[in-house]
Amino acid sequence: MSTKYIGVTTEQFQTFSQLPVEGPFQMLNLLKFKDKVEETGTTGAEAYAQYMKAVIPFFQASKAKVVYQGKPQFTLIGPEDEKEWDKILIIEYASKEDFIKMITAEGYPAKMRSQALEDSRLILSIAQ
Repeated sequence: MSTKYIGVTTEQFQTFSQLPVEGPFQMLNLLKFKDKVEETGTTGAEAYAQYMKAVIPFFQASKAKVVYQGKPQFTLIGPEDEKEWDKILIIEYASKEDFIKMITAEGYPAKMRSQALEDSRLILSIAQ
C-alpha cells in the first residue's frame, strides 16, 4: 500500500517556515476524497465542500483567493488507467506570513479538511 499524505508534518512546517518566500505565492492542492467520512456520514467531496465554507473567513483575513478549481478529466501524460485526484485547487496567498498565520489561527478547520481526504498534496509554487 502506498503512503497517504493528509496533513503537514512538523518537519515540513519548519522547513516551509524557513524558506525565503517573498510576496505572493500559490499552493497547488491535489485532492483525493474519501468515499465516506465516518465522522459525518457524508462523502469526502461533501465534507470538503463544508470545509471550504468554514475556511472562507480565514481566507478573507489572510487575503487568500482561489485562483483555480477543477475536476481532472483525462490524463494525457501519465498512467492511463489511474485517476489519482478528484479535485485540483490553486490558492494564492499574499505572503508566507499570512499563510502561516491563517493555518495556525485559533479555530482554523484543519480537522474538517483531514476528515474529508484519503490523500492529498500541497505544493508551493511561485510565478516566474
